[in-house]
Formats: sequence, C-alpha cells, structure tokens
Amino acid sequence: MTTSASTNTTTTGSTPTGTTTTGTTSTGATSTTVPAAAVAADDGSRVRRRQRRRGLAPGKPWPASRLVGPLLLIVLWAAASAAGQLDTGAIPAPWTVLRTGVDLWTDGTLTTDILTSLERAAYGFAIGLTAGVTLALASGLTRSGEALIDGTVQLNRAIPTLGLIPLFILWLGIGETFKIAIIAIVVYIPIYLNTHSALSGIDHRFVELAEVQGLSKVRFIRQIVIPGALPGFFVGLRLGVTGSWLGLVVLEQINATSGLGYMMFQAQNYGQSDVILVGLLIYGVFGLLSDAAVRLIERRVLSWRRTLSS
Repeated sequence: MTTSASTNTTTTGSTPTGTTTTGTTSTGATSTTVPAAAVAADDGSRVRRRQRRRGLAPGKPWPASRLVGPLLLIVLWAAASAAGQLDTGAIPAPWTVLRTGVDLWTDGTLTTDILTSLERAAYGFAIGLTAGVTLALASGLTRSGEALIDGTVQLNRAIPTLGLIPLFILWLGIGETFKIAIIAIVVYIPIYLNTHSALSGIDHRFVELAEVQGLSKVRFIRQIVIPGALPGFFVGLRLGVTGSWLGLVVLEQINATSGLGYMMFQAQNYGQSDVILVGLLIYGVFGLLSDAAVRLIERRVLSWRRTLSS
C-alpha cells in the first residue's frame, strides 16, 4: 500500500490594486479579501464619531466675548438715533451722552460723585463679604450654628431689603451709616446662601476619608472644606458685587449730597435725561468691570477645575 503525504501550503495570490488579502490556513479555509476603501470608510466613520463627541462642548471661549452684547446695543442705539427713530428728549443720542459725560468730568462734578459712590460701595461690600463668609462657615460646619443662623438668614432673605430702609433710618439716622448697612445686607445674603449651599453639598465620603487619614480640624477645613466651597462662594461673590451697585443707585437718592444716584436724582428734577444716562452707563461699566475682576480671580483660584467655561 502506498501512502502519499500531503503538505500544507499557504499561497498568496496576486490581488487587484487597492485590496487587502489574507492567506489560506492549514485547514483549507479560503482567503478573504477586504477592499481598502471599506477600511478607510470605517476609519472615517470612527473619526466622525469622535468629532461629534468633541462637538458637544461649547469650544474655546472668544476673547472679550462679553463685550459683544453691550457693543451691539450701543451700535443699535446709535443707528436708531442717527435715523431719527428715537425721541432725543427721552433717549439722547450716544454722542450727546458722551459729550455730557466729558463736560461733567471736566468741571469736576462727575469725579466727586464717582469717588463718593465707590467709597460707599466698598465699605458696604467689605462688611457684607465678611459677614456672609463668617455666617456661612459657622452655619455650614456646625449643627448648632445652622440652628441659630440659617433660619434667621432665610427670614432676612424673604424680607425685601429695600423695605428695611425706613426702619434703618430710625435706628441709624439718615446719614451714611444706614446706606452702608443696607448695602452690606444686600451683599451678605447671596454670599451666605451660595457658600452655605456649597458647604452642605460636599460629598460625605471626603469627610470619612479625612477622618480615616486623621486630619485635624484645621487641615480638614483647609484641604476639604475650602476647595469644596470655593465654587459656590464665587457665585455668591458675583451676585454680591452686582447687588452692591443695585442697592447704591437707590440709596444715593435718599438724603444724599453727592454720589451718582444723587446726580441722577437732581437730573430728574431738571429733565436732564442725558445726565441720567451718564449715571446709568457708569453704573453698568462698574458692574461689568467688577464682575470681570471676580471672574478673573475665580479662574486663577480654581485653575484646577476643568469646566465648560474653561
């Protein structure tokens, strides 16, 4: 009997241009040809899927993007004034307001009013900031503090702050003290609320980890509490800065002899709408600049965070 031995061979045949060929196996399986176009299409679909996933984020922030809206409003205001669509007695043209502002600055009236307003806002803001942070820490870190403080602050929040003006005039007189006190209340409430909320929202697992690591109270506050509360604190700080300007414009119309609000009140009596708009624009610029300063500090302090805005 003759037995012929068969050998296992692998052959690679010529393939058309643009195809990929796999050889036969020892079991006699046939070769599989995958077109290169299909491979490229599959790679392209994966790239498109990755691009779609990346496209969910807003993208890189535009430089000075927050100035686009105000500048657009000024352009529309100027265009409407030039076309004669606005009553110049009620809404003067931007160039008229600018000329009035330059005149007020030249004769020294505007400089004095701005410095007086800045001083009032600074004193009230400093007191409100200190009170808001202190009360939030006392209420957020201790149950006794929460029982004594949180309910009182929530009650204060429910009462319109400007409605306290008559009572504060009776208590503190009609001078500068009551104005600073009202601004401080306007500032401390949002700072307290947002900081206290951030403290209450700290994950309890971090507290357990700190206890396991044997951290002292001081190190616990420095390493866990402060980083966890900073995002909420900065939100409250931005609201407090804006609130100080909102309160100031009302308070400076009550028994004041200087300040932007006083200037606007006097202009109302004489029908000077251009002077009123000068005051409003200065308030707006101060609010925009102070908010931008807080945002800048926030980005520096919270540079370790990766958020949509960054």
